[in-house]
This record gives sequence, C-alpha cells and structure tokens, in this order.
Amino acid sequence: MKIVDVCEFYSPTGGGVRRYIDQKLEFAPRFGHDLTIIAPGPETRKERVRGGHIIWVKSPYLPFDKNYRMFWRAHHVWDVLDSLSPDLVEGSSPWRGGWLTARWKGAVPKVFFMHMDPVSVYPQTFLGGLLGEERVDRMFGWFWTYLNRLNGFYDAAIVTNPAMAQRFGKFGLKNIEVAPFGVEREKFSHIFGDTTMRRQMLAACGLEGDASLLVAVGRHHPEKRINVLIDAVTRAQSHRKVGLYIVGDGLIRKSVERWARRAHHVHVAGQISDQNRLASVIASADALIHGSAAETFGLVLAEALCSGTPVIVPDVGASATFAGPGYAETYRPGDAADAAAAILLLVAGDRAEQARAALIAANARVHTVEQHFATLFEIYERVAADRAAASASNQSR
Repeated sequence: MKIVDVCEFYSPTGGGVRRYIDQKLEFAPRFGHDLTIIAPGPETRKERVRGGHIIWVKSPYLPFDKNYRMFWRAHHVWDVLDSLSPDLVEGSSPWRGGWLTARWKGAVPKVFFMHMDPVSVYPQTFLGGLLGEERVDRMFGWFWTYLNRLNGFYDAAIVTNPAMAQRFGKFGLKNIEVAPFGVEREKFSHIFGDTTMRRQMLAACGLEGDASLLVAVGRHHPEKRINVLIDAVTRAQSHRKVGLYIVGDGLIRKSVERWARRAHHVHVAGQISDQNRLASVIASADALIHGSAAETFGLVLAEALCSGTPVIVPDVGASATFAGPGYAETYRPGDAADAAAAILLLVAGDRAEQARAALIAANARVHTVEQHFATLFEIYERVAADRAAASASNQSR
C-alpha cells in the first residue's frame, strides 16, 4: 500500500514526533508498504530517508517556536498529494495540516492520528488547578465541536493509549482506533543501569551516593510542569536527601534553569542526544518523575518501566495508565505537596523489588516498536478494505 503522512509537526530538530516518524519510515517497507512523509521545511525538496521518502514543502516558521514550521499554501500540499496518488493518507495535526489533508479531493481513505490533546496541553495546564478539570473541558466545548467536525472528514481516528480513546470518545469523536506506541526494548533495559553514572548524576546535584536520585525527561514546555517537580523535590528534601536530574530542552529552558538555581540539589543537564547515554541515565535513577497530565501516550514512562525504573506520575490521563502497585506512586496533577508525598513513599521502598515489579509491568503492558507498527498498518489495511467494500456496495445499487 502506498501511504502518505501529512505530518505538520515533523522537524529535524523535533523530539518525539521526529523520532517516531523516523521509526515509521524504517518499518513501513518491512510490512510491505511505501511511505512518504510530507512535512513543512525551509525549501521544497525530496529526500530518501531510511526506507521511505520525505517531501519538504516550503513553509514559514511557527511564530512561537522556531523548531517547527506550519504549512501555508494549501495547493502546495495538494499538488504533492496529487502527484503521489496514494492508497491512504494520514493527517496528524488538529490544525492546518489536518484540514489540508481533510479537504484534499483525493478519493482515498484518510486516517487522523492524534499526536496531542490541545485542551490538556494548554487550558488544563494553566486553568485546571484553579477551575477543575471537568469545568475546563466544558469551557472548551467549542474545541470538541471543532475537533469532531475535522474528524468527520476521516475514516478513522488513531490514538496511542486507551485513556485517550476514552477521553476523546467522551467528547464525541467517532471511529477511534488504538495503536499503542512501542519501545525499542534493546535500547531501554535495566542492564544499562550503572553505579558510576548514578554517582555522577548525584554529584551534579551536589549530593553523595546515599541520597535518592530522581530523573525528569522531557521537553521544557509549560505542560510538563517542571516547576511543580522542582517544588515537590524541594518539599521532599525536608525529610530526605533527594536530587533531581532534569533532561531536556525547549521553550522555557531559561525559566527551568532559573527555578533550578533557586532550589537545592537540582541539576539541569540539557538535551541528551546520545540515546545510549539517555538509556543509562534513566536506568541508573532511583525513579523517574513526570509532571505532564497531557500526554497522549507517555513514551518516556514506558521506557522507564523497560529500564526497571519506578515512576512517579499524575493520577489522570495517559501517564496514569503506567502506574501500578509495587513500582509507582501517583499524585494530583500540579499539586507539589501531593507529589512530594508520592516521592517520599516511593523512595522509602526497596529499589530492587521496585525494579522487578517495573519489569514485570513492562513485559505485560509495553509493546515493542514492531508490535506498534503491526497494529497501525493492520488498521490502515482494514480501513482501506472497509472503504473499498463500501464503495463496491454503493456501485452495485
């Protein structure tokens, strides 16, 4: 099958989406598919990447984030789609890219991949603690109407976590399919835990080896609530020696560094591009703490479990689906005091027992990358077959 993914959030300097699309380009030919990505770029050009192609369409930067661009002229994207004559098209943005895909006149199946939950990312992050999550969701009823209208142009909506299927379904989204993301199990494993790495990370936090070490990994964006994590660790330090090692980069990097300077035993390590080193950082920590309640999957949490690393997560959304007895603690999103209590509960446990429980959970609940794409491409094939059957039925009448 010839598949085209109109991916507005793909960028050479991006994070999770870039990594995911690179995997998709690699795995598509293994399942017998020809994959082309259409992405916004500085110039219009085509390149071969892994097992597929990327066609860059000249587009302007996003005004608030120079790592990303947005499609501008619709006919530039439509002309590329016309020239490719795909068997199936995927739109993976609830914004302009999604509408360009939806309104393309090609009579082929279309799937809508939900890489984000905009209401959770922005309104819930800033207003949820003040007004309550349900009230914020109701306030943004106009967005759910908008999203349902967009989704109506597609044959299926794909999410990566059952919690997201439940959430979007509650607001009327139809034809939802679940294809959980997968982890590169050979790259994220407990075998990469290293006592020297742990000592180095604690030393960066100004602590000795007898302290507890937490790691936070993710983009420096408001919805990651890094300030809450720093506040929680500061509160926990009144009862126990705890260090926080922060990995990542992004829009609010300067704010993160300022918060860290005002705290004790918090180190901002920046982006770690070396995946082997990142795997060792995660596996060597006593726990991974996560602030975002807006994840549509929570890949770093799955990677932590595969690394035998316990997790501390918000008690709602996709992040909460990775919690379980023996290896995780949860807290109310945005509540630093509750997060501090969760930290103290978890670090008081037996690290070896927690690692065993995390690995058991990973084996039972976390897919491999190959399993993810097997599920995804099966959905594509089923959607295409259903569309063909419906078309044949209409023609026979």
